[in-house]
Amino acid sequence: MNQSFDYIELKIPAKPEFVSVMRLTLSGIANRMGFDYEEIEDLKIAISEACTNAVQHAYKNNDHGEVIVGFGLYGNRLEVMVADNGKSFDFLSARQGIGRYEENNEVEFLREGGLGLYLIESLMDEVRIHNNEGVTVFMIKYLDGERVERNAKKIST
Repeated sequence: MNQSFDYIELKIPAKPEFVSVMRLTLSGIANRMGFDYEEIEDLKIAISEACTNAVQHAYKNNDHGEVIVGFGLYGNRLEVMVADNGKSFDFLSARQGIGRYEENNEVEFLREGGLGLYLIESLMDEVRIHNNEGVTVFMIKYLDGERVERNAKKIST
């Protein structure tokens, strides 16, 4: 698998009014990558949920919290990482350290609104969560043709 990718990282103040900046940034990136209108809308909802929850979580103990959003642009997919600890990350290393969350894990910040985690999981192709020195949500959305091919390989093997 080709690991060549472009990487974009943004740091925003953990304030609700900056979530729209992430939505606009994501919209531009996804459009450039060739996602269709409905997929872009799904992506915007998922990132809004992750960022809103990160903003709420970052503000619990710190009035000056920050949210980092990293975008990995691959030929066949978009990978998005949202972290509320305010620290930049080595995208490849960070995503390897994020495992599948356990149902009994305390990921209350995504459950408080009731639909946050459900929405993110239903709109993205893969979701992983890491809860350590803050919460990191890692999401993948495949370009349409790639997802079909990937699912076909799973079924045929």
